[in-house]
Amino acid sequence: MYTSTRFTPQPITLESKDIQLRPLTREDIAGFQLAGNHEKLWQWVVPNPCKSLEMTAAWIEKALLEQELGSQVPFVIIDKQSQKVIGSTRYCSIRRDDRNIEIGHTFITPEFQRSHVNTQAKYLLLQHGFEVLDAIRVEIKTHEKNQQSRSAILRIGAEFEGILRNSRILPSGSYRNTAIYSIIEQDWPQVKSVLQGKMEAS
Repeated sequence: MYTSTRFTPQPITLESKDIQLRPLTREDIAGFQLAGNHEKLWQWVVPNPCKSLEMTAAWIEKALLEQELGSQVPFVIIDKQSQKVIGSTRYCSIRRDDRNIEIGHTFITPEFQRSHVNTQAKYLLLQHGFEVLDAIRVEIKTHEKNQQSRSAILRIGAEFEGILRNSRILPSGSYRNTAIYSIIEQDWPQVKSVLQGKMEAS
């Protein structure tokens, strides 16, 4: 079986013109909580994990544990002009043997939604994933009913693959259907060109 020695996702700092993705640390608790404590961000992910510093700390600890286990690589999104935390994202669902990875757990504080931030963040993660890590597939998932997220995923060039029915049980006891999208290595040159065009235009 062919395996790539390059496909070893690790904490790393990635930068574009306006943002920086850097590894999440315990020192980010206050900024992370401030950026994420907006109920509208968590309409489809309840309860709000940034409602208090204690809840934020627990979420960060869980993310860092997953990082130690090698299953996730969490980042904070930094606005380079203000040097403030404006969101978070991460590599997750890492499947080393298949060179598959997911971009998930993403939130962007409301002030920076529908701006350059999502495009630049996804570009950085996709470029690193395909060109450095040698991934062959990147997945992005969201709640079936989260139309804002689904539109944003389509705008970056991902292909809709279908609905995973009853994929999760939510804290309320209800079932979540998950919309799944992907970009594969053959798609990347075209997706890269489109994203670069969007970034130049903005």
